[in-house]
Amino acid sequence: MESIKAPRGVRDILPEESWKWAFVLDVARRTAEDFGYAEVHLPVFEHTELFSRGIGETTDVVEKEMYTFQDRAERSLTLRPEATASMVRSYLEHGMHRGVQPVKLWCAGPMFRYERPQKGRYRQFWQLDVEAIGASDPFVDVEIVALSLELYRRLGLSNLEVKINSVGCPECRPTYRKTLRSFLEPRLSELCDTCRGRFDRNPLRILDCKNPQCAAIAEQSPSVVESLCGECGTHFGLLQRGLEEIGASFSLDKRLVRGLDYYTKTAYEVLSGDLGSQNAVCGGGRYDNLAEAIGGPHVPGVGFASGIERIVLTMEQQGCFTGSAPHPAVFVVCPDEEARPEAFALLHLLRQSGVSADMDFTGKGMKAQLKVAAGKGALLACILGSEELRASRMAVKDLESGEQHLYAREEGVASIRSLLSNKGISRKDG
Repeated sequence: MESIKAPRGVRDILPEESWKWAFVLDVARRTAEDFGYAEVHLPVFEHTELFSRGIGETTDVVEKEMYTFQDRAERSLTLRPEATASMVRSYLEHGMHRGVQPVKLWCAGPMFRYERPQKGRYRQFWQLDVEAIGASDPFVDVEIVALSLELYRRLGLSNLEVKINSVGCPECRPTYRKTLRSFLEPRLSELCDTCRGRFDRNPLRILDCKNPQCAAIAEQSPSVVESLCGECGTHFGLLQRGLEEIGASFSLDKRLVRGLDYYTKTAYEVLSGDLGSQNAVCGGGRYDNLAEAIGGPHVPGVGFASGIERIVLTMEQQGCFTGSAPHPAVFVVCPDEEARPEAFALLHLLRQSGVSADMDFTGKGMKAQLKVAAGKGALLACILGSEELRASRMAVKDLESGEQHLYAREEGVASIRSLLSNKGISRKDG
């Protein structure tokens, strides 16, 4: 019988990579906290209506990509394809609008979309999501862009580029849609099938098409900035002024739109030049109409999402990782079966003392255990066999220098911690 494998479009994050994810998430947590953003944990599935109403019925996500199912009570539920709608739902449900605004939140976790797997993109993927809900001030938009750039700076990323645009608001967007349709209609036959389908329903999405011919047409299209109302124009101007004041390098991209209906005004991306055509490591913007779309009052908001897979891939390509997968500092070697209870007690005592430690559980001989210790990257081997047991001693071997010394068993843990301290290894927290 053939063994069961993971479904297409998902993958296991193995130990040689998972430590990189832990590093990214730790840096993200500290960066978010430095900007005043608090972590939340959201459900992995929601009522389907949250996404169909919030994201938009005509978006690719809702039409083609959602994992939707009925539970045993025949309620329609969907694995979350993104986090912003869930974040705003949580904000409204728990009365966060009654507190100090904006409410600054972040989360990280798996999202689900049925789309063609490709480099750095999977059907189950992890996203970091950062949102500021409850303020329309354009300088909150500036803060969101600044937070994403600071995160990537702390992660060591380089070769980054910020693209910005405005997608207007319900007041001025109809004017631009009409202008855009007038421009595209004579060229409709030159567009791909997908874009021809978008012409009546969601013509702004044509600007984002990756088809080379559609992209060339979009480059000649009128800019949405020319159709902005006074409020949107002022907001966009202050966004640019704020980015200039903090020294952020950016450029305007009239083709930049967001694929979800809830966006208004600011749209932005952070690009890396190292991922080919799929080079966005971050996308975000303002969504002042999302709360109303899901049944709440008018609540402005702005945020961004960043794929962890994309971040890790970019960091690997740019040589940002300088560490390695976690390894035990000490490996307890026990060549004799009679000494195993005492050896395991020593292992347990080391761990309780904040020393990362491991031992062999397969009955290998002493030489083989030392080889395993070296292979695991241990710095010290603590040897406790029947001979050491009878002498109330333990041997500690430095696996880097090869030097070996005997210590009284009651002094063993303190001696090991001292040796590790000399190597720059401190006690673990907790």
